[in-house]
Amino acid sequence: MAALELKRWNLAIGADQPLAVIAGLNVLEDLELARDAARHLKAVCADLGLPYVFKASFDKANRSSIRSYRGPGLEEGLKILRQIKDEFDVPICTDLHEISQAQPVAAVADLVQIPAFLCRQTDLVVATAEATQAAGGLLHVKKGQFLAPWDCRNILDKIKEAVGVDMTILCERGVSFGYNNLVVDMLGIAEMQALGAPVTIDATHAVQLPGANPKSNGASTGGRREGVPIIAKAAVAAGADGVFLEFHHDPDRALCDGPSCLPLSQAAPLLRTLAALRAAIQA
Repeated sequence: MAALELKRWNLAIGADQPLAVIAGLNVLEDLELARDAARHLKAVCADLGLPYVFKASFDKANRSSIRSYRGPGLEEGLKILRQIKDEFDVPICTDLHEISQAQPVAAVADLVQIPAFLCRQTDLVVATAEATQAAGGLLHVKKGQFLAPWDCRNILDKIKEAVGVDMTILCERGVSFGYNNLVVDMLGIAEMQALGAPVTIDATHAVQLPGANPKSNGASTGGRREGVPIIAKAAVAAGADGVFLEFHHDPDRALCDGPSCLPLSQAAPLLRTLAALRAAIQA
């Protein structure tokens, strides 16, 4: 498996590379919170020698309730992400949901993310691949909760046929396990890597309990944030090429997916452990 590169940033992800860190906020709440997260996470990753990509969503279109907070939207959200990119000199990862968003998002984001629920939406995937390739970025595709690892071959083939190059990082985020639960099969990481793509672990969304937040009477997603370090460490030990993590200063007050994200104060100790695990399996 060859590594994929964001040449502008001198950043590579894949075999024989340092552990890539895609981390930030679940959803943009305001500019100052994004600044604080980017500043802290960039410093932690620089100290550990880990390549870093700042992540935040401008819109969470797949919320459980129509009343749930979704984010600032495309125009304002991309403005904030551009400001973070320029101010902190970091690559950006964000997700999209509609074909019309592909070009404006690819113009700002270096790593454009296809959400798990949309990973088989051909028109969206092709439009996003074309726009992202034209802008010099890479795709980060979440494996749907309904897919087996080997089913991702169709995703990779679709993108390769559309743009003619390998540009896709696959992301494991768990598979539906009965009602209101997810489970991660660590063997799936090697299965997806065998398809020829680098693989990350979304340890944040892997601990979700979909539609099962008791505080909202089922109107939002629950989670077990204490499981995030367990999933992340297990996946890195299993050979994952990168980690996807979401943080917040006060997770219990986060406007989206608070039960699954970690306090920002836990970033440094967790990433230090993950870097050591990556070094150990590469030794």
